[in-house]
Amino acid sequence: MLLYTFFVETKSNKTKSQCLTYMFVFMVKVAFLVDLPVYKYHNKPSGFETKQNLKSIMSKEWFRRAYVCTRPFMFMILLQTLYAVNGLVVKSALNKGLNHYTFAVYRNAFAALFFGPFAFFLEKNIRPKMTISVFLKIMLLGLLEPVIDQNLFFAGMKFTTATFATAMCNILPAITFVMAWLFGLEMVRIKSLHSQGKIIGTLVTVGGAMIMTLIRGPSLQFPWTNHHTLHHQNSINIVSSQDQIKGSLMITAGCFCWASFVIVQAITLKSYPAELSLTTLVCMIGSLEGSVLTLVAERANASIWAINWDIKLFAAIYSGIMCSGCAYYISGVVMQERGPVFVTAFNPLGMVIIAILGSSILAEKLNLGSVLGAVVIVVGLYVVLWGKSKDQNQQDQELSINQQHCDGMKTLVLKHNLVESYEKTSDNHNYV
Repeated sequence: MLLYTFFVETKSNKTKSQCLTYMFVFMVKVAFLVDLPVYKYHNKPSGFETKQNLKSIMSKEWFRRAYVCTRPFMFMILLQTLYAVNGLVVKSALNKGLNHYTFAVYRNAFAALFFGPFAFFLEKNIRPKMTISVFLKIMLLGLLEPVIDQNLFFAGMKFTTATFATAMCNILPAITFVMAWLFGLEMVRIKSLHSQGKIIGTLVTVGGAMIMTLIRGPSLQFPWTNHHTLHHQNSINIVSSQDQIKGSLMITAGCFCWASFVIVQAITLKSYPAELSLTTLVCMIGSLEGSVLTLVAERANASIWAINWDIKLFAAIYSGIMCSGCAYYISGVVMQERGPVFVTAFNPLGMVIIAILGSSILAEKLNLGSVLGAVVIVVGLYVVLWGKSKDQNQQDQELSINQQHCDGMKTLVLKHNLVESYEKTSDNHNYV
């Protein structure tokens, strides 16, 4: 009908030009608004095959979405389990004379040697160029966590116990939450219920850590409890309780450095989004800076550099590969998806894991205060994660709306440009 109107009923060139323009606009609208599938009828599947293919696609899509949704949680649970095992191993090595200065150096050196080849080959095509700003941030990262935080934390653990040191680290989510709020990395709306949940959950988490640390209560006996091991642990705790305040201050200062490291890492990943390469560089720079610190602090004692096939070497290898390399990489990947507060919100879980491992493997006793504190920590953790999940859903919805608006604007601009270009072409043709 349009063709008939165009060729028969229109007499002037101007009317023909307008009609052709309307046809072109109508075709553009159809092209942009309708996306019809094209079938090859000679390969058209039967109804049964179509249903089977649809079920297969839906099952794969469901598993993919489930993996994407649960991946950050699985990664953080794995990370806290690695931290808990590391606390037990390193505490055993410290009790046998491990020097925390050389331990930090060897730990980061093993991590850099292990992850260096993976970073070189796997991120060869996606690694950004190194700039002065990124290099200075990497030097700061190597100083904050591999040097200052690790030395303060393990020195504090040497004066206290592994469970106490892990319990003190539960102030990390609160410190990170405040610092991320100040640096604009965490969205906080005081009148929003979700933000109030994050604040209350953080306070509850810290309160649970304090309950677990300060309140003892009656001891809880388990079927696997060994009385000889309990007597040995009690004697160690009595001796180390004299330096408990000193150890607590060291661990608290280390937590401030750890929180600063998490914030700087989140900022660095925006300009250098190569997790493996960043992990390797941070460990390498941290090992070099730690070597300088060790030479200054222990210059008169050369025997601390000796390496033997014992628990000290195993602690350095395990801690370097699992808790420096893997931890930095996992936290970087999750941090890009959920932010720094989500990463540190799982730290209280490490205390629960180390308490379970200590009671089941090392036959350490658990008291009522530890159990109550662990329960409070889990409640606070769930409240923080609830607030984070609601904020994440809200941010995803806002991004989706903005993306749809941008796509709509681009479509309108493209339509307008096409129509203008065609009108100019038709006018030039009429003029000729």
